Amino acid sequence: MTPAAALARPIRSMLFVPGNRASWIDKAAAAKADALVLDLEDSVPVAAKVEARVIVADAVARHDPANGLLYVRTNPGTYMPDWDDVQAVVQPGLNGLFVAKVQGPEDVEVLARLVAEAEHRRGMAIGSIGFVVALETARAAELAFAIASHPRVQTLVSSAARNADVARALGFTWSAEGLETLYFRSKTIIACRAAGKPFPIGGLWQDVHDLEGMRRFSAFNRQLGYTGEIVLHPSNVTVANEAYSLSEQDRDYFAGMIAAFAEAEAQGKAAVIYRGEHVDIAHVETARETLRIHGGHA
Repeated sequence: MTPAAALARPIRSMLFVPGNRASWIDKAAAAKADALVLDLEDSVPVAAKVEARVIVADAVARHDPANGLLYVRTNPGTYMPDWDDVQAVVQPGLNGLFVAKVQGPEDVEVLARLVAEAEHRRGMAIGSIGFVVALETARAAELAFAIASHPRVQTLVSSAARNADVARALGFTWSAEGLETLYFRSKTIIACRAAGKPFPIGGLWQDVHDLEGMRRFSAFNRQLGYTGEIVLHPSNVTVANEAYSLSEQDRDYFAGMIAAFAEAEAQGKAAVIYRGEHVDIAHVETARETLRIHGGHA
């Protein structure tokens, strides 16, 4: 199988939109999220699932790539992923599926085969559709590296929200500080990076009107190593985009480091004191990589 296209840069904000709300889908693009997720799963009432599938399939067909990446969260089904969902939404214009409720890599592989069949029927290259996989079960959290290693998986999501699927699966009691999920969140980051998927996605801040609380939450996730997070409301997109972008102060700091080290190298030195800190090639490689990754984000 041809691997799905890797993420070229971080997804700072991944905005969820209920798939049965056609007018919300049209308005969501104005929020300027890096990616939209049109949801067919938990945010859609059971009675509206069929209607939502039609709405989302139409939205995929009309999607303008200038409005960001586009993903669809399909339903997991009882014994296998929902084939009707997959067949409807896998089409040109879709960047990938947001994969819910997997237990392990075998579930990812089953979905991959269904998607390959849908790609074949659409005349698409096999491997066109990538997966963003949410770790929502205890077994998936334990097998994070194996899941991340699948060629279709672009990144993992750890969503440590209050009273949601992960809280129930892992049995933690939520706090704003998040220490109860620190191991889970850090393990997700390690699994992603070990599998060569360097842009893990975090979340989830549910108090969508508490923007200051979200800023603190996002800042901590970035400190851990996350490069973006899922959001539930358009007002949260700007907060996420700012939290996971490089500030002008940091840009100047890294650019200055690179320049100072180049000057030291020209003098035959392998290290330099830069703004009071010892800096050698390891630090400069980090500076170069940071500027490269964030080059596309203002």
